[in-house]
Amino acid sequence: MLLGAHVSIAGGVSQAFRRAAAIGATAMQIFTKNANQWRAAPLPGEEIEAFAAARQEGGVAAIIAHDSYLINLAAADGENRSRSLAAFLDEMRRCAALGIDHLVMHPGAHLDAGEDIGLRRIAEAFRIIFEQAPPQVVVLLENTAGQGSYLGYRFEHLAAIMEQVPQGRFGVCFDTCHAFAAGYDLSSEEGYHRTIAECERIFGASRIAAIHLNDSQKARGSRVDRHAHIGQGAISIDAFAALMRDARFAAVPKILETAPGENNRCHLEELALLRRLAEVQA
Repeated sequence: MLLGAHVSIAGGVSQAFRRAAAIGATAMQIFTKNANQWRAAPLPGEEIEAFAAARQEGGVAAIIAHDSYLINLAAADGENRSRSLAAFLDEMRRCAALGIDHLVMHPGAHLDAGEDIGLRRIAEAFRIIFEQAPPQVVVLLENTAGQGSYLGYRFEHLAAIMEQVPQGRFGVCFDTCHAFAAGYDLSSEEGYHRTIAECERIFGASRIAAIHLNDSQKARGSRVDRHAHIGQGAISIDAFAALMRDARFAAVPKILETAPGENNRCHLEELALLRRLAEVQA
């Protein structure tokens, strides 16, 4: 089972492995730089080597990265768009240097330009990016809660981006909290299966290459992105059980994005709960 959490890279990206080991993770998500800064120094050669050496020690079988929160590929022409394109391309190059094959990203916010214009801008950005990006890195479009003018809260948005960039290397990162907050039904096992059926219909569930396991502090359809620990939010525990038992996603990395808690207590409890849910018979 590929199960773990987003872990800190404080002290260097190679330090993420010991933090993943502390919670018994077999999968992990990291930032490759400070997520709240536009620029970062290039990864030192010795840190790239240390990352590769730590990876060889085993334990973590799947690694994915998440891009900076500052990036907005739906921005209009100008400084923010230029910085976003350059920063995202740098993110892809950092992933390639570390041997990370999947980079998760939020599609972007249209900032009152309208959804169609925003989606077109994202597609235009990706056409430029993929001309220069390392070919081994796959971009995982993450569904969003739709807070503010954020795109990606409808599965159709993700499909539209992929359709407009036929040369793109895309997959999908499915976030449970975001889907629920956007209005998709995760209030029961049946609701979970209806939601995944929508994924299948709109972009193909086989495109889901990573899953963010987050409960939601807010109600279904709130369009507010507030993560809660598994079992402490508004999403049905039966929906999480159905996801954990879904054979289609058995080999897909499943990642917690909640706070780890003191001495990793929250992550340890959540991961233990998810493993128990995976054993429940349908």
